[in-house]
Amino acid sequence: MAGKRLFSKMSVRRLALLGLSLAVCLAASGGRPGVAPGRLALWYDKPAAAFEEALPLGNGRIGAMVYGGPAADRIGLNEATLWTGGPVNPAVNPGAIQALPLVREALFKGDYRKADELTKRMQGRYSESYAPLGDLFIETAGVDTEAVTGYRRGLDLETAAAGVEFASAGVLYTREVFASHPARLLIIRLTASGRGGLSFALRFASLLRHDVRTTETNDLILAGRAPAHADPSYLGDVKDAIVYDEAAAGKGMRFAARARILVTDGRVGRRPDAITVDGAREVLIAVAVETSFAGFDKEPFLGPDPVRAAEERLDVAAGRSFAGLKADHVKDYRALFGRVDLDLGSTPQSALPTDRRLIDYAGGASDPGLEALYFQFGRYLLIAGSRPGGPAVNLQGIWNPHLRPPWSSNYTVNINTEMNYWPAETTNLAECHEPLLRFLGDLAETGAVTARHFYGAAGWCCHHNSDLWALTNPVGDFGQGSPIWANWPMGGVWLSRHLWEHYLFGGDQAWLRRTGYPLMKGAAEFALDWLVEGPDGFLVTAPATSPENQYRTPGGYAGAVSIMTTADLTLIRGLFLDVLEASGVLGLDADFRARVRGALDRLPPYKVGRLGNLQEWYEDWDDPEPQHRHVSHLIGLFPDHQIDLNATPALAAAARRSLEFRGDGGTGWSKAWKINLWARLGDGDHAYRMLRTHLQFVDPTGRTEYKGGGTYPNLFDAHPPFQIDGNFGGTSGVAEMLLQSRPGEISLLPALPAAWPAGSVRGLRARGGYTVDETWRNGKLVEAVIRPDRDGPFRIGYGKEMRRVAGRAGRAARIVFPT
Repeated sequence: MAGKRLFSKMSVRRLALLGLSLAVCLAASGGRPGVAPGRLALWYDKPAAAFEEALPLGNGRIGAMVYGGPAADRIGLNEATLWTGGPVNPAVNPGAIQALPLVREALFKGDYRKADELTKRMQGRYSESYAPLGDLFIETAGVDTEAVTGYRRGLDLETAAAGVEFASAGVLYTREVFASHPARLLIIRLTASGRGGLSFALRFASLLRHDVRTTETNDLILAGRAPAHADPSYLGDVKDAIVYDEAAAGKGMRFAARARILVTDGRVGRRPDAITVDGAREVLIAVAVETSFAGFDKEPFLGPDPVRAAEERLDVAAGRSFAGLKADHVKDYRALFGRVDLDLGSTPQSALPTDRRLIDYAGGASDPGLEALYFQFGRYLLIAGSRPGGPAVNLQGIWNPHLRPPWSSNYTVNINTEMNYWPAETTNLAECHEPLLRFLGDLAETGAVTARHFYGAAGWCCHHNSDLWALTNPVGDFGQGSPIWANWPMGGVWLSRHLWEHYLFGGDQAWLRRTGYPLMKGAAEFALDWLVEGPDGFLVTAPATSPENQYRTPGGYAGAVSIMTTADLTLIRGLFLDVLEASGVLGLDADFRARVRGALDRLPPYKVGRLGNLQEWYEDWDDPEPQHRHVSHLIGLFPDHQIDLNATPALAAAARRSLEFRGDGGTGWSKAWKINLWARLGDGDHAYRMLRTHLQFVDPTGRTEYKGGGTYPNLFDAHPPFQIDGNFGGTSGVAEMLLQSRPGEISLLPALPAAWPAGSVRGLRARGGYTVDETWRNGKLVEAVIRPDRDGPFRIGYGKEMRRVAGRAGRAARIVFPT
């Protein structure tokens, strides 16, 4: 790039002088803007040319992507509640309930082709889409992009701040940006060396219908409205894919972004569509981003005025200094991020730009520091995207630049939404789990209508897709979609697992009684009514699918719908076991507990196929696509614990065989799932091999193909295209390699690979309420420190050794292992 090319032409003396001047400038203004190479920093020596090279910031509501252009910097903006559409009516297909007995009749007769077609009658509308708010541009005068030197941009995971620094025409420029959760603002500080060296214009742009204006007090306002509906992008270029309500008070989310200069020593001016600053050395900018969202069941056009809300947010920040705003931000952020530290060692690769490290890593370079950085980057993204009170992170987290994003950037609950939150408890970010757990309450309301209207069932259910409005009906546009993905009613059953996991890690019985158990019970009520007696006397689901996969019958038919897939069996069995335990802990619902126990006893067993694999289907059928990306029949191995090396060795061996058949390929999130699965099998070297495959470099400027996942230059997961689930699944996988647990039992270094001979981890969490530190050398555990939340004995396992420890709340148990 230009900066790199010109850098080589400069004299050493000139570089030294610029470096000295930059150091003086930064020291005077409070330090470097977070772009120095560090153990927990992403950094680059050129601006971002694509979204997948830009650096993400977030505070749970505001999402920002910093591109770092020298003359024209772009900051992409999102707000987590800015979606198309509005509240849904779940009762949209009165014919569905009449189709259900016809589907079951066809299935029990073995007419799978007919069952596939009949199942399409039980579909509803598509979900809505997560929308891009817009872009903020910083257009700096006097910067010659062909004469930029010393360029560097970065993201410091220890402060959650992005920075840019470079020199042009003898002026040294720095920019620092962070998304403050305490202030609920995006904060930007710009500096330039020399008197009056900084002149620029701020302007907004958006893909949505909007207007831009300035106020007499020099605020810059972007205000607009989201579409009343947006079709999924996979439908292609269809008529009315984007629909706006043309009425002045029509439907659609209102939004606003409002920028204000808080502090400057320059001259502030304005144009109709921009604000300007001339002759400054330092400028502090605050950006407020708001919507009219008032709840999943409330029309957004009746919500609060986002322009006014943004103004009030900025008014609160008036008079604040950069130092004070940043101190509050860092304190809030580090209270979460600082709980866990992972040290896997380092190599000379750590000194390289992050994109270069990825490329070298794909070529075989050893870079344990990159692996630790990737682990922590996943935790960073969860903190940035998911905070109490805000929405749950979606397929793209909270970062989306597209008007019709891939898969609507929605909640895909047949794996992806669940994967987003796999690291929440294990990596000590339980608070970040709250948005998903709260969202289940919304889904239970709409899902109760869906269960009754579509199936005549009690309780609540959720299907393949959802959105901000808690959509729960089967998608597919009333028969246009394939049952292979559209007709899967197990979303509520699977999501309820997160409720029980939250309790297992935290132990809050009051929360379980008030929130967790009622939602789990509702999902179990649906499952009880959804089960029917099959031809062989077992209780089965019918129709049933294994998410997004097909079977092939001996007659050659490739179908989607069958009875009681292993995924359905695992999810319902797991929910029943969790409900039995939860109701027992709370001393509630003895009669309901007996009903659940009776149904549990009538479920079919897991089956091992003729090839030694765990069967995916009720029959021992072949797979048309043996290396399919989904491994839903292995949910019992991970994230559940029903299949275990010690408790169910035969099933664990069958699960291993299934994984071998599936192979090590797949999409980004599929590879991440396999890291966790191999870790549960105790095969650290294979889990590590999957991690290396997962970190395969993907060039964002290349042609997008919906296969062959990996990692983009900014460490975003590549499905491709970008999906954030693989980031969270990868972070979870590293944690599973280092620590696994059941209530009262902790397994130390259960899948340590040979590639990590020495290291340490601090702050991981174990079920039952334990915080765990581990240190190892020469591939052997040296020491573990366990801090229980509550009194009570627990067991520690390492290799074949098991120790019993009398735990005391608040008292660390230090366990030394001879080397």
